[in-house]
Amino acid sequence: MKNTPILAAVVAAAALNTTAHAQSPSATSSGSPAKNVVLVHGAFADGSGWRGVYDELTKKGYRVTIVQNPLTSLADDVAATDAALDRQNGPTILVGHSWGGTVITEAGTHKNVVGLVYVSALAPDAGESTAQQYQGFAATPEFVIETHKNGFGYLSLEKFKAGFAHDVSDADAAFMRDSQVPINMSVFETRLKNAAWRTKPSWAVIATEDKAFDQAMLIHMAERIGANITKVSASHAVFMTQPKVVAGTIERAAKEAALKMKQKS
Repeated sequence: MKNTPILAAVVAAAALNTTAHAQSPSATSSGSPAKNVVLVHGAFADGSGWRGVYDELTKKGYRVTIVQNPLTSLADDVAATDAALDRQNGPTILVGHSWGGTVITEAGTHKNVVGLVYVSALAPDAGESTAQQYQGFAATPEFVIETHKNGFGYLSLEKFKAGFAHDVSDADAAFMRDSQVPINMSVFETRLKNAAWRTKPSWAVIATEDKAFDQAMLIHMAERIGANITKVSASHAVFMTQPKVVAGTIERAAKEAALKMKQKS
């Protein structure tokens, strides 16, 4: 087992084939506010972390679906997201946290998606890998991945709270640490076939105390995709610790995205 910062931890692997979606006309271009939301978690976590966001949105009448990513490959995570999107009955906002940003970038060309929300999330372009997004930005020494011989990575037990969720209680951080879901490190070298943000309007929530990414990297990615940016004081676990801010951004996207898509068409 080897302890490394995330940039050094990314393992080279052959690019995986991913599922591409043809963008086709649908009711999503009607200009109606989106009432469906699909939430996609990132690495080292599962869908339960969205509970606060789920509660905020459902009490306002949104239909919320939470994806459980296997974290075994980009293709597998996109397939899980596709399955959720196929179940939606109209315009949908697709939301991703961290690695989930890569997933929604690939899966977001689905016909039901009218807007994308990146929550301290990665946003590669088509033809790029996730690993490339880190190039030229500062390392994050508190966010340490332990890469096992089977190719899957876990966050360091000792540095988990500092790197992932310094703004939660010790008890909650310990539970998150001990229930974390490993990710196949080869996913970071997989090149995307699609970049949904090129055709779908985007929003971004940036946690200003995020220790997983250099702040300059988060801002660069959000600005490159033309996202409407909201900043909030939070750790990388912003999707858990700031549910009102995240849900508020999703709600704004739901009200504005379909109209923006109609104006572009």
